[in-house]
Amino acid sequence: MSQPDLISYAGGWEGYRVAKTTTIGTGKEKELQIELVPLPQQSLQCPTCGGRCIRVHETTTRIIRDLPILDARTKLLVHRRRFRCPQCGPVLEALSWLGKYARVTNRLADSVAKLCNVLSIKHVANFFCLSWDQVKEIDKRSLTERVGSVDLSDIDIIGMDEFALQKGHRYATVIVEPHRRQVLYVAKGRGRESIRPFFDDLGLDGCSQLKAVVMDMNGAFEEEVKARCPQAAIVYDLFHVVAKYSREVISRVRNAEANRLKDDKKARKVIQTSRWLLLRNSRNVRGDDMLRLQELLDANKPLFTVYVLKDELKQLWRFKCREEAELFWEHWFSKAISSKIPQLVLFAQRLQGYIQGILNHCLWPLHTGILEGINNKIKVIKRVAYGYRDHDYFFLKIRAAFPGIPG
Repeated sequence: MSQPDLISYAGGWEGYRVAKTTTIGTGKEKELQIELVPLPQQSLQCPTCGGRCIRVHETTTRIIRDLPILDARTKLLVHRRRFRCPQCGPVLEALSWLGKYARVTNRLADSVAKLCNVLSIKHVANFFCLSWDQVKEIDKRSLTERVGSVDLSDIDIIGMDEFALQKGHRYATVIVEPHRRQVLYVAKGRGRESIRPFFDDLGLDGCSQLKAVVMDMNGAFEEEVKARCPQAAIVYDLFHVVAKYSREVISRVRNAEANRLKDDKKARKVIQTSRWLLLRNSRNVRGDDMLRLQELLDANKPLFTVYVLKDELKQLWRFKCREEAELFWEHWFSKAISSKIPQLVLFAQRLQGYIQGILNHCLWPLHTGILEGINNKIKVIKRVAYGYRDHDYFFLKIRAAFPGIPG
């Protein structure tokens, strides 16, 4: 078998044969050019209507990139044909190994898309000697075909969260099915208008079958859910409530106490350096840190009060009986108000307006832990690419990373 015949057989370019091969350059710059000409065919079939074409309308030569052969970059000089169809007019010949207007073979495009799952566009482009824009468009097209549309027909529970899109308080919203760990929707922004298209896609029937929505205390999310799915139970997550308590109560009380003791430099320094000690879970504090924490709490009553009430607040999510949880909340709320610590009193009064969503956890033991895990993965995706300018492409990446666990 001659070299052209061998390459043609191994290349898998269906409907074409190798007419000529040329090697250019050496080493890393080595390039193999392969000229492909169409095999003679008895019938010319129209790819549009499937009818028989009467003749070849024209033949043009296209330069197509293929996977490297051994150590050489491979370029195909393809004599691409357009047929003359009596019904459709001039139509481009359909090839199983090459897209209609593609400049790379299907197998090279598949390899590029697979490598883009683990490497940045820049590294993939350097590896295959393609342009950055070319690799990005190949990957975006592949993601669009792979992710496609989401089946929302059996969705009855969803989780909502926001994540940082860029610096400068620019955010995006992600909606997931928590049991399957499937990302259903991603959109720029964190207001009602950001999530409205999701409920439009869900439709009236889909909205009516939604049973529960777990979220943080985002007023815009709550308003849209109540407007579109009034029967759905809103569930507030432990993580976000405790994080809010840490920011608005513990950190502010610590700063207030440090300012109060500004004349006692030693005591003030102890409080100023205790930030992370106070924010950590008590079960994670051991050894010398436990001694430091105990001494700090013994010496400062306001810090002791807000620290103890933080641990007690967490107990609210452990109840299975709504009535018991409601009694526990009333007891906790009473202690918070009677403490007369301004930051704690204000937090308790504000949390009172969200208590129904917290108590719904008894009936719907949902949490946003899966959402926090997804947000961490999103950060990794963003870090690999050094950020994304094309948000649609970024959102496709996110959806492809969480296609859902098969049922």
